[in-house]
Amino acid sequence: MLRAAAPTGAKTRLMSEMRTLRKEKWINFEDDEQGNLLKWRFALMVINSDSAFNGGYFKAEILFTDDYPFSPPKFRFLIPITHPNIYPDGQLCISILHKPGEDLMSGEAASERWSPLQGAESVLRSVLLLLDDPEINSPANVDAGVLYRDRRTEYNERARATVERSKKDVPAGFEMPRSFEPAPPPKTENDDDFWAESDDEFDFGGSDTGDDDDDDQEMGDFEEEGEHDGSDDEDDK
Repeated sequence: MLRAAAPTGAKTRLMSEMRTLRKEKWINFEDDEQGNLLKWRFALMVINSDSAFNGGYFKAEILFTDDYPFSPPKFRFLIPITHPNIYPDGQLCISILHKPGEDLMSGEAASERWSPLQGAESVLRSVLLLLDDPEINSPANVDAGVLYRDRRTEYNERARATVERSKKDVPAGFEMPRSFEPAPPPKTENDDDFWAESDDEFDFGGSDTGDDDDDDQEMGDFEEEGEHDGSDDEDDK
């Protein structure tokens, strides 16, 4: 019964997931509306100064089935990327896109693979993490794996070249994010109106002239009382 209603359920869930993702800085849907909810086209942006792919604007697509979220989606980059876990056609070798359940042949635990609790956002975040931290023990691109392991400088140079090519796909007028954090508010300098209005309102704990006179009077009274007590002691002797 649940599977019969899956197509409608899949599209309802995908609409919700897309609305959430449109608010993120690291993904850009260039069109205002997707004509096909089961096929998304967008760009993933790498915002990580430590990444070899920092500044990249990588166009990609993700395909869902009517059985989503019971079946994993398919993901591929639409730009060639030299990376140990990316095939020449742009598809990825990544556990989260593999069918649910434990796989004894690959050694992948069920917790590493797809489950209906996953979603498009978790897939795309995993892709971005994979870009920065390749799995070279079972590479999809053996040459890229060797390059990453043995000639890291050359690997990083290829990554930077890919980033520069990707920037040609940035839409006109689109500003690439540089940080996940919002810009700080502008600093206010020399706000004369603030100080003009505040001079008479702040009490910094100082005493005025009248208070000093009262303190002097109290000290004098204390000294006179002490002198008087001393004279009485002399008389008692």
